[in-house]
Amino acid sequence: MSQANPRTSGTAAPQRTTERAEPLRRVLRDPGGTAESLESAALLLGAVAFVVVGLVAWVVFWNRELPISGSGSLAEFVAVTSALIAIAAFVFGRLVLRAPSPALRAEIGPGLSVAGARLHWFDLIALALAHAVIVLLGWTGVGAVLEQSFIGAEVYAFPGALLSGVAAAVTMYAVFLSSARLTPMLLSLVLAVFLVVGAFASMLSSSDPLWWQKNLSALGITNDVSSLAFNLTLIIAGAIVTTIARYGTAALPASTPLEVGRRTRVRIAFVLIGVFLACVGIFPVSDFFWLHNSVATGMAVVFAVLVFALPRWAPSMPRVFVLLGYVFVGVIVLLAVFFATGYYNLTAVELVAAVLIFAWIILFLRSAGVMRTATQPDAATQPDASTQTDASGV
Repeated sequence: MSQANPRTSGTAAPQRTTERAEPLRRVLRDPGGTAESLESAALLLGAVAFVVVGLVAWVVFWNRELPISGSGSLAEFVAVTSALIAIAAFVFGRLVLRAPSPALRAEIGPGLSVAGARLHWFDLIALALAHAVIVLLGWTGVGAVLEQSFIGAEVYAFPGALLSGVAAAVTMYAVFLSSARLTPMLLSLVLAVFLVVGAFASMLSSSDPLWWQKNLSALGITNDVSSLAFNLTLIIAGAIVTTIARYGTAALPASTPLEVGRRTRVRIAFVLIGVFLACVGIFPVSDFFWLHNSVATGMAVVFAVLVFALPRWAPSMPRVFVLLGYVFVGVIVLLAVFFATGYYNLTAVELVAAVLIFAWIILFLRSAGVMRTATQPDAATQPDASTQTDASGV
């Protein structure tokens, strides 16, 4: 029995198609066209950073032997140059996403194109600085760890230049994609990482090893890098919280004047928390005692008011999240009682309270993001012109 020939039979044989990679010319011309071109653009920028920083490092390191960490070290050069690279990478990422194609939007989602919220110029500055500080302190920490792992070792010029180029390439690649794919939920991750890195950097670099016997604000009154790291962390984190205030509340229902008013109250409360947090860093306790303590106390009061008013102002928020807020406030009150009775010192109370407040803010943003996804499943394919970056800031 003969078998049917697919060329002559009525049923055509399945054709196997092979998708070709995008040409380099198309990637350069339209890096935001598709997810593939965006990834390729990140790799190309990383390669450029590797070459440029590697050559600069080779010139700077010429005929030198470098310590791994410390002043004039390889880690110091890597940290500073990578922080500058991070700022440039973040700007490149946002420029690519100013007008994303429908294909890219469908592949990676709407990002920060959320109805009722948009990025202003000061948001971009805060987020770019947050990425730069994370990179700066991160590479500094890596250098300190390697210094303890290779005690007494020194790095020659050529391998030092290669390592600098690799660090710059990794930074460019990671920050560019973080910027281009930034979402409200990723904002919460950036805030969490930034706070953790900034807090530990200020603690580890403090010239006063017994700072913890005073209070948490003591980290911001010394005349060393610890003070700069602590106060800068608070200022930038405050600006990011104001960004979260808009994106976190954008998912709340606002179809009636009553709902609009409720959402506005929640947004104002978050903005106040962010402004008070920034003021804690702007006004050190050593120079502005009453003002510093007033804004710090005000931040805690606004947080408590927001937690207890949330069921009325945002009735659509999950009940479990509302109950969690009550638990957080209860723990903070219990810690205050422990401090009043002498069981805890002020630093422990402030540290735990700060962790709980920021954890609640991050969880609020993530809960709101889940609500937005559930109520707007087709948001990824519907661009909103009103959500583009507003360079004027109004």
